[in-house]
Amino acid sequence: MGTPEFSLPTLHKLYESDHDILLVVTQPDRPKGRGRESTPPPVKQFALEKKIPVLQPIKCTNLEIVKTLGALNADVFIVVAFGQILDKNLLALPHHFCINLHSSLLPKYRGAAPINWAIINGETETGVTTMKMNAGLDTGDILLSRKVPIRNKDDAQSLHDTLAHQGSSLVMETLNQLDSGSLEATSQNSDLASYAPKLKKEDGLIKWNQPAVKIHNL
Repeated sequence: MGTPEFSLPTLHKLYESDHDILLVVTQPDRPKGRGRESTPPPVKQFALEKKIPVLQPIKCTNLEIVKTLGALNADVFIVVAFGQILDKNLLALPHHFCINLHSSLLPKYRGAAPINWAIINGETETGVTTMKMNAGLDTGDILLSRKVPIRNKDDAQSLHDTLAHQGSSLVMETLNQLDSGSLEATSQNSDLASYAPKLKKEDGLIKWNQPAVKIHNL
């Protein structure tokens, strides 16, 4: 399950691995560009090229969607920047569990925009985490994590690309450990949690009386 460019490295690695991809679930096509033409998500484009079946539900809570996914008898669901909340009915479908790749070192920067907020807040380090999904917002047990430094020259796009590739390797490592029986889950310490809400237009407003480093991080 995934939609944007961030999901592609993981899908690519899964495709090249020994794991069987039963179905790709992604968001519906959206109008894009000056002509507002209906455009498929990057994940769908890749899946069609590789002849992988694709499902594009408007809402994953639809009972027919739940039945379709349940009929797969999947061992795991891999979720990378999908863009929809999975309810308890979906989370219960895989034989093992749903694995989510999150672009921060959980429990820090739970939420929709961890990459942006890590840069805005002047962090020198972030990372990627795989977690066992539950019904909360990025609150599931941590499976594996990997630290990634934030360089002075990094912007949101360059850090996005780095984390997407690091995350894809972490997902594969998570699956390998699951296969070998060595994978362990660790509860998150909610006392250490911070949040990265979706960016608003006003978050990009530059206050020119701020220190130069804060302006740079925007």
